[in-house]
Amino acid sequence: MAVRVGYQGNHGTFSEIAVMKYFAGKQAELCGYRSFPEILSDLEKGVLDYGMLPVENTTTGVIARTYDLFQSHEVHAVGECSGFFEAHPGIQAIAWQDTSAAVRHVAECADHSKAALGSYRAAEYYHLESLQKEVQDSDTNMTRFLLMSAIHEEPQDGTKISIILTVNHEPGALYHALGILSYADINVTKLESRPIPSEPFHYRFYLDFEGNRSDPFVQTALLKLKEHSLDLKILGCYRAADPGE
Repeated sequence: MAVRVGYQGNHGTFSEIAVMKYFAGKQAELCGYRSFPEILSDLEKGVLDYGMLPVENTTTGVIARTYDLFQSHEVHAVGECSGFFEAHPGIQAIAWQDTSAAVRHVAECADHSKAALGSYRAAEYYHLESLQKEVQDSDTNMTRFLLMSAIHEEPQDGTKISIILTVNHEPGALYHALGILSYADINVTKLESRPIPSEPFHYRFYLDFEGNRSDPFVQTALLKLKEHSLDLKILGCYRAADPGE
């Protein structure tokens, strides 16, 4: 039986490609959505089995709106999957809904003076010619996606854990929380702060660290973090993606 997987955008977006790569060789029904909140809402309702959402880009950094949504939805992470225009002053850059929609617009216009930045799949789907490949500011430009589910499932060989942490608004609170992980010899791979809308100038923190929840040291560290925090939400434990894939 095919699983239903939601992603943001139309045919040809990089989110769709991420889903196709993650579920390669498996039965999956791909469902395009207009927005991230709609994906998460349908996950909670059981309409979708999984949702693929971008969370970070190696060039532009964290995609904050995605992480903020994780705080308000009961979903779990189960898997991980403008320099060009400065060199071409005659090109006018115009923002669009998403890369696939931009490609579709160019195809519908049939105007040879227009082009769109998009994926190879979008070009194939809308029968357009690729004029130039790898148009990006960085040779290592990559986007990190998290596969989300409303059902809590963890692989036995999980290697990364994502959490949302809120600590007391007092000196040293974050320092002591990180010290718990350091004492357990746990390597933190990501730390990001986000404002709490209901509490001006107060912040919650998003952390990724290496480990598996079956590890006694990780279990003890998570218990201590919970004791020394105002709120701790474990997004999930999953296999870290290979950057080379």
